Amino acid sequence: MLDRPVSELLKPRRRLPDQRWQIYPQKPEFAQNLAVLTNLSPIVSQLLINRGMETPEQVQAFLDPESLILPSPLEDFPDLAISLELLENAIASQTKIAICGDYDADGMTSTALLLRSLRTLGAQVDYAIPSRMHEGYGINKRIVEEFHREGVGLILTVDNGISAFEPVARARELGLAVIITDHHDIPQKLPPANAILNPKLIAESSPYRSVAGVGVAYILAVSLAQQLGQTKGLIQPMLALFTLGTIADLAPLTGVNRRWVKRGLQHLPKSNLAGIQALIQVGGVQARDEGAGEQGSRGAEEKISNPKSKTCTERSRSIQNPKSLKPEDIGFRLGPRINAIGRIGNPQTVIELLTTDDMGVALERAMQCEQVNASRQEMCQQIEQEAIAYVESEFVGSLQQDRVLIVVQPNWHHGVIGIVASRLVERYGVPVFIGTYEDEEHIRGSARSIPEFHVFEALEYCHDLLGKFGGHKAAGGFSLPAENLQALRSRLIRFANQCLEPQHLKPLLKIDAEVNLNHLNQQLYEQLNALHPCGMDNPDPVFWTPNVQVVEQKIVGKGHIKLTIAQTIDNQEYKIKAIAWRWGDYFRLPSRVDIAYKLRENYFNGNTSIELELIGVRLPIQLQQFFASPPIQSSTNFEYNQRRYTCGFYKNGIEAELRIKNSEGKVLAMQPGHIIGLIGTNRQNAKEVDISQPQYDNIIQAALQALSVKS
Repeated sequence: MLDRPVSELLKPRRRLPDQRWQIYPQKPEFAQNLAVLTNLSPIVSQLLINRGMETPEQVQAFLDPESLILPSPLEDFPDLAISLELLENAIASQTKIAICGDYDADGMTSTALLLRSLRTLGAQVDYAIPSRMHEGYGINKRIVEEFHREGVGLILTVDNGISAFEPVARARELGLAVIITDHHDIPQKLPPANAILNPKLIAESSPYRSVAGVGVAYILAVSLAQQLGQTKGLIQPMLALFTLGTIADLAPLTGVNRRWVKRGLQHLPKSNLAGIQALIQVGGVQARDEGAGEQGSRGAEEKISNPKSKTCTERSRSIQNPKSLKPEDIGFRLGPRINAIGRIGNPQTVIELLTTDDMGVALERAMQCEQVNASRQEMCQQIEQEAIAYVESEFVGSLQQDRVLIVVQPNWHHGVIGIVASRLVERYGVPVFIGTYEDEEHIRGSARSIPEFHVFEALEYCHDLLGKFGGHKAAGGFSLPAENLQALRSRLIRFANQCLEPQHLKPLLKIDAEVNLNHLNQQLYEQLNALHPCGMDNPDPVFWTPNVQVVEQKIVGKGHIKLTIAQTIDNQEYKIKAIAWRWGDYFRLPSRVDIAYKLRENYFNGNTSIELELIGVRLPIQLQQFFASPPIQSSTNFEYNQRRYTCGFYKNGIEAELRIKNSEGKVLAMQPGHIIGLIGTNRQNAKEVDISQPQYDNIIQAALQALSVKS
């Protein structure tokens, strides 16, 4: 037998994703009762239970957000009335208004929304966005003083300003009025603005509490148009920009966000905004039927509040739903093209795209977005590869002890390192702080987190080592003198070890329910539309299926795995196509695995089919249990293809390994999670083999079955 651990010869490669699977407790009886009461399938009912709904009334409000009775924003936002008065007076007197925006998708769509609406309402208005490269986030004194020199009388911030005490104070010194519209966390000391609109300042029970910066801009613009009696033709374009910005900013799709995004996704395909149509064309997005009975043409000119909203039954009788976009169309197609400009391009490109009425100009700007996004993708891929190589050579052995990853290298573009940080979190399962040198003396970085680690608290813990910093629980940004890097690394490791346990250091995968492949069809997919729009706080449903067979797999594109999955149920085989994005490092997958996935529609040559988007894979639970507590030094005999074999589990070092020996003394050995095994009669002539290949996998399954019978 092979007398040393397989791992001594195995390279640390091609393991399975190291994930924590958290499967929601299943409540079949409750789900069945809810299904009867709501006329939904038990699967969809279980998904709603997972999302916190327990009564038919809660389900009704969730499935039909138009039934939500909205209060007037004037009741919930204390400073909205004064904001409207300031804007009305500025429009009437033709006082110059200046918008100070931000360079992310939320900030750029907010800027475009208020530019379009204020110009339509007769205002004299312009905008400025600070430089990501040279100034960083938010309004600053330079912008304020430049506005003053240009004769501006009213400054309107969007998606920033709540922490800008000094710049706002300077504006007031210069005699400028200031309205802050923002959605970020509230500082200890508010800036001295004339009015502040921020959902974090209103009651937690308000349906407006979850809006992003573009949501605050939308509420302000619609309220102003209503007060001036000029809503005709203005609401629908603003709704399109609200929808684009809300999804791209990953705002929670709850409260009014869910209601307005659902409505906006149905209007986007027929939007009269040239920039939206150009983005849809360039992004190759197709609208799809969502089924009848949801909000359709109604609502384009509707007021924000609706004290006399129709019931769901009345609406379903009178409205047929047109084709709609899905949140992923924005999240993966339109949004990245806008965000890429904010990361490595000139935000003016997006503002012109979203404010022009000239289709020629719109297509030109959309193509610029496309080109910049392609550059951003290449840049991300290159930096990700460099970061992985650096981590593997310097830190991978100490991650379990450090519990946090700090990666800093020169010559990386800080506009995209946040994306790379997210991918490193996904790969290594620890919080990631990634940075690059602005010059020899200064570093600027981004942070991304796991659920058990609070980024902003970690940055506060290191405040004396940092320059500027900010963020929230899941993400943040920071700068520091380069000489403080080692001290920062030590401090973050100390903080991580205070709040993280070893079991936290795996990516967390939340799974809704177990489903067999024979239930995955167009009918189920259409039922899932009831949960849309999905996004933050209402995630896409995630299912899992145990012990499936990978019958085909190949690498496509830039490191994706395309697969065919099969499951045999009652002697009938069911097959389905699947894709695993950026999983090239895990190729080839074992031929038998448990899979976790989302359902997706695939359109090709006019045909529509249901496919799987794999987001998790693990060894079948039976195999995991064997390796977790194997019968050490226990063996048994079995027959396979009319040949006799001996098999058993053997403890070698930390891990157990399965060994299978034939009558000639040749041994096949494997360890859990590896898809490379060893085969040979002794250590000297043992060679590596891919045990996911059918000839090896089949005999391994036979050995496991024999051991299972014996145990």
